[in-house]
Amino acid sequence: MGRRDDLIAKYADDLKNKCGMTPDMDLLTKVTIGCGPAIYNADASTVAAGQEHELETVKNNFLVNKLGLADGPQLMDAINTAIETYGRSERNKYRAVIYYMLTKHFGKEGIYG
Repeated sequence: MGRRDDLIAKYADDLKNKCGMTPDMDLLTKVTIGCGPAIYNADASTVAAGQEHELETVKNNFLVNKLGLADGPQLMDAINTAIETYGRSERNKYRAVIYYMLTKHFGKEGIYG
């Protein structure tokens, strides 16, 4: 297995054990690939849930630009729900896992068709 496959396995484990969901491995793989080289950077691969500007980045760059959602309070509510599901106290909230949960939340799996 390559490095990306190892990371996808780690993300799937987080979804199962920390978020209580059974991951759609095909979608998780596509979301992970969509994150690009950020998954290999220790800082960029995680979401700093305590930093407002980081949450704004997730909202603007992923939800609005990537998923094509209209900006509104429901976007930040969904981000906070994903973070709560992951566990606020969880130190490493992987970007691919958060993006996966948001993609599922908004039913935008077709973006990764």
